[in-house]
Amino acid sequence: MRTTIRIEDELLVRLKEEAVRKRMPFSRLVNQILRTNFQANRSPTTRKRQYQEKTHPLGTPLVSLNKANALAAYLEDEENLRKMAMRK
Repeated sequence: MRTTIRIEDELLVRLKEEAVRKRMPFSRLVNQILRTNFQANRSPTTRKRQYQEKTHPLGTPLVSLNKANALAAYLEDEENLRKMAMRK
């Protein structure tokens, strides 16, 4: 397939020199370089290992978790009352 791309002048000179040195057509060299780059980027060694969080058993809860919002509000109210008592 034919297509038009813009190649920086410096790269174009290097590609043409490499094609002459390897005695291969310019388009074949460009295809070979692109193919090699794509294959290198797909190798499993370049993938980052996925982080996995370690879990720890916390035991059974000491309060019912069904009413967690009510418990949080109660504890927040207690803390606010404690802070207000300290200001006096």
